[in-house]
Amino acid sequence: MATSILLQGGTVLVHDENDHVNPIKADILIEGNTISKIGAGIAATSGVQVIDCTDKILSPGFVDTHHHVWQTLLKGRHANDLLLDYFGHGNFTKSIHTPEDLFWGQLAGCLECLDVGTTTVVDHAHLNNSPESTTISSGIRSVFCYCPTGRVESWKPFTLSQNPLAPWVIDLLDELAAKAPFGDDGKVSLGFAFDDLYLPKEVLAGIYGRVKSLGIKVNTTHYVRNALTGFSSMIETLDSYDLLDSSFLFSHATNATPADAALLAKTKSHVSTTPSTELQMAQGQSAAFHPTIDMTPQCGVGIDCQSNQSASIPSELRLLLQSSRGVYNQKFMDGGKIPKKVNHTAEEAFNLGTVGGARAAKMEGKIGTLKAGAYADILVLDALSPSMVCGAQHDPVATIVLNSSPRDIEMVIVGGVVRKEGGRLKSVDVKSGREMWGGVERDVLEWKDVSRELVKRREVIQRKIEGIDMEEARRGVIAAFHIDESLVVDSI
Repeated sequence: MATSILLQGGTVLVHDENDHVNPIKADILIEGNTISKIGAGIAATSGVQVIDCTDKILSPGFVDTHHHVWQTLLKGRHANDLLLDYFGHGNFTKSIHTPEDLFWGQLAGCLECLDVGTTTVVDHAHLNNSPESTTISSGIRSVFCYCPTGRVESWKPFTLSQNPLAPWVIDLLDELAAKAPFGDDGKVSLGFAFDDLYLPKEVLAGIYGRVKSLGIKVNTTHYVRNALTGFSSMIETLDSYDLLDSSFLFSHATNATPADAALLAKTKSHVSTTPSTELQMAQGQSAAFHPTIDMTPQCGVGIDCQSNQSASIPSELRLLLQSSRGVYNQKFMDGGKIPKKVNHTAEEAFNLGTVGGARAAKMEGKIGTLKAGAYADILVLDALSPSMVCGAQHDPVATIVLNSSPRDIEMVIVGGVVRKEGGRLKSVDVKSGREMWGGVERDVLEWKDVSRELVKRREVIQRKIEGIDMEEARRGVIAAFHIDESLVVDSI
């Protein structure tokens, strides 16, 4: 339950109307789930919890705009995977997860987000069930994007279900929409994720018309243009069907066209850039900070798969910033020249994880920013930690992007409720999901309880995976996705 909290004497990172971040010495008063006042010398009235923030940085919580949160039990499997490998090793193994596995994976994924400073996540939940109670229990703010998706009907021979829009799938969407938003404070809203955009215009018009009628404000879909997925423009297709609008959030948009960029700006639709998976899995140059096409104003940043790398948004911002600088600088090196200035700034990167993410998640002004009236989604970072000291005093924004680690985040507040304190996650109450989980006979769990259950379940998942012929699964994916296998080569 949210109460009144006064964060006293910290360095507050405040955005102005031009997205410039001004570090100011100030207090933040939280009343209920919102920030009611930011200023110096705010008096603490009776009943207000006062937290001394001397030598602390107070930052907006980070916004993760693309994440498959359920995948916790698959961690460690994708370090050397390309996208084609990932489908069998990762995405389609949802079919061997039990509902309980998904509950625990989802809970742990949400808690990892909180631990690393993410206070809002757009969850592309391609698992055909509804773990909204899990997400509620974690305390994170989430756009839970329910996803009709194909499942593996048989691993041998490899066979995918042919009807992701089965009646029960659509019925469940209707049921979820009738309940949304979820939780007493409504922190978990309902979005819609759908990747079968090859379907005829009339089918897509019917689907998105129904979604709009349900009041859903976020439509997300994967969009990658390359030899594996094809070179047609999903953005242009949706626009030609009169379906493209500001509700759309395209994950990746790698190798997008200039026409795509123009349509994104025109319709105020957005992109989630996920640098780690895009760079590793040969998806193409990230849309944000692209060297030739300006899509950055329409971009947020996401994790994609915490099964592949850390869920830390600052880590992704760091990777994106430095890799884009490397691409930019190489042109000068190749020409025997010296660049006159650095390409893109740490502040631009920071904004992708805060105000940019808020716009992509369709919550501009409510998240990703510290101001009166915004949700009280706040990080408290230690400005004297070994990673942060001196940098935090000189340029706290740059230091968060380039120097910080999750260890530096001492406190995480979501909607006025403390979810991490003293560098440790708070306990979670999972009573609301009792019918979906098992293995621990308590309603209130510490992280150690969750982690022990995860380790046991990972071992069961591993035994199931060992019984799968992954080479046959790979061939099945190639056939199902109509991939030209002659294009899969060792060198070029």
